[in-house]
Amino acid sequence: MLNCLKTLSLKGKYIRLRAPIADMNEIINQLYQTVMLAQKVLPFALEFIGALYIIFILNKFSGNILSLLSVYPRKLISIPGIALYSYIHQDFNHIFFNSIPLFILTILVLLSGLQTFVCVTLTVTLLSGLAIWLLGRRGFHLGASGLIMGYWSYLLMSAYRHTTVVSIALAFICVYYFGSLLFHLIPQNVKTSWEAHVYGFFAGLIASYICPSLFCEKLSGFCYQLHQITI
Repeated sequence: MLNCLKTLSLKGKYIRLRAPIADMNEIINQLYQTVMLAQKVLPFALEFIGALYIIFILNKFSGNILSLLSVYPRKLISIPGIALYSYIHQDFNHIFFNSIPLFILTILVLLSGLQTFVCVTLTVTLLSGLAIWLLGRRGFHLGASGLIMGYWSYLLMSAYRHTTVVSIALAFICVYYFGSLLFHLIPQNVKTSWEAHVYGFFAGLIASYICPSLFCEKLSGFCYQLHQITI
């Protein structure tokens, strides 16, 4: 039967092969489950982006006082900004153009589980913020662009390290729709914090090694792991 495993004998060794149709059915089912899960995490992603807009509105009504929570390199008073700079934005264009890719990438990272999402977010924010504080140019660094780069690189590296049908599909989305993010690693504008882009990117790579081992492997009951189908 096509839906059953076949067994072949090769010099006394047995090799188990899965029938192509059965594989295709599992792939389709896995992708369907992923779409269903994306719908479930959609409200959380909306709330996450909504929280950024609330912070932005509060900042404007307070006379941009919250902008002091951004990162100013090597200033002791700016240490809290290491953890908070990603959630502060300068103006509406800044937050609007950041929120679109951030919303989509947030959904994709959430497919690995809420615990992994929190781990990736904290890892990218803290490592990139610390690197900016230690090595960045003098000036206020703020905005979610570092977080965006971190989510992007995390998804790409996860597809490389854990090759599955779903991880490759997510990586394809990242490359096809957000491939231009790669150019943001090159300094282009004096007023743009390219440091946040670069350090966020590398922090995402580090997160791909740290977060699965911290959460999904130890707390597998709380993570939605998509590693059943390897290719």
